[in-house]
Amino acid sequence: MSDLRRSWVAGANDPGTDFPLNNLPYGVFSTGALSPRCGVAIGDHILDVASAEERGLTGTDGLLRDARWNPLMAAGPQAWQDFRARLIQLLAEGAEKRAAVEPLLVPMSDARPHMPFAVTEYTDFYACRQHATNVGTMFRGPENALPPNWLHIPIGYNGRASTVVVSGTEIRRPLGQTKARDAAAPEFGPSKRLDIELEIGAIVGTPSQMGQPVTVAQARQMIFGYVLLNDWSARDIQAWEYQPLGPFQAKAFATSISPWIVTTEALAPFAAPAPTREVPLLPYLHEDSPGLYDVALSVEMNGQTISTTNMRELYYSSAQQLAHHASSGCAMRTGDLLGSGTISGPTPENCGSLLEMTWGGANPITVGGEPRTFIEDGDTLTLKGHAQGAGFRIGFGACTGTIRPAPDI
Repeated sequence: MSDLRRSWVAGANDPGTDFPLNNLPYGVFSTGALSPRCGVAIGDHILDVASAEERGLTGTDGLLRDARWNPLMAAGPQAWQDFRARLIQLLAEGAEKRAAVEPLLVPMSDARPHMPFAVTEYTDFYACRQHATNVGTMFRGPENALPPNWLHIPIGYNGRASTVVVSGTEIRRPLGQTKARDAAAPEFGPSKRLDIELEIGAIVGTPSQMGQPVTVAQARQMIFGYVLLNDWSARDIQAWEYQPLGPFQAKAFATSISPWIVTTEALAPFAAPAPTREVPLLPYLHEDSPGLYDVALSVEMNGQTISTTNMRELYYSSAQQLAHHASSGCAMRTGDLLGSGTISGPTPENCGSLLEMTWGGANPITVGGEPRTFIEDGDTLTLKGHAQGAGFRIGFGACTGTIRPAPDI
């Protein structure tokens, strides 16, 4: 495990910060005086790297000109490594160019986050065995909990890039068609069983060609970084629509991501192996090195922690998901976002959705002294995550969203 890299930015050396020099995640921010631009989180500040590029400090030659990270993402792994190395030189303790860089620091408290990249396509997977088992048990019984293909294939569905939003964006309760079990006909109206899904999102940097599969090793090299991801879900809409083609409107209305992209390089010291395979995977999904990460995750409702889990609970890594996605010859593009699927552990306190925590609403949890099942208007849900090092942490920042009432119909 690596040690803390010390920075001349004092806040970056605080053991409790999400953003030490070891991290340097990428986001887009604005202030009252600054229009949206690319920034790098360091301690309790943001380095305005768009301005740093204009001053010739980053070596990126216009890649940071737009208020999104897609141009650097498309430039490939060598460009990513060179840029990160340049940042470390600029921000490390004793840096020669501190005097040129220091005026470009913006207090994080003064900044407003924006979407850090343009999402090209969004695919959501179902890659945690405990989550799949829980949901399958609820709907099909324990003997048929896992679909026959689940231990062989990373299952996913194509979502909506148009409704992926940055942390802090308010979410309107969705309208949709639902049908109560004992009702003669469906009805249309606001979802009554609104839920969250705690996930990790992997961001594709370098693209692949249509008709050309990629290996898991190649897929790992294509991944630019990771975000926390909340796949908001309307369970009553989902229950009525999901057969035969899976989720549709129940998932299309909103997906929230954290504002900072944590790079694959920053997470590399925290690589973790996949769980033991019950059945061997086909060769194209073989992973010759650990593909998961030891990232502690939590869910808060209105400021109270209601669940904790870890990214290690996934059965399929993001690289395996990406390799499977491309295996048919599907072209992957810069800015594609792959959701891991809900990450859940073995107990209700380790589950990544209220559906599981409350077992479909049958076992309420206590929040603020009150019994709760699904999300009510006005609730704020917050996802958090970090990898813990020796005296430092690699954090994502919070992924938050507050639910507002459904639109009038």
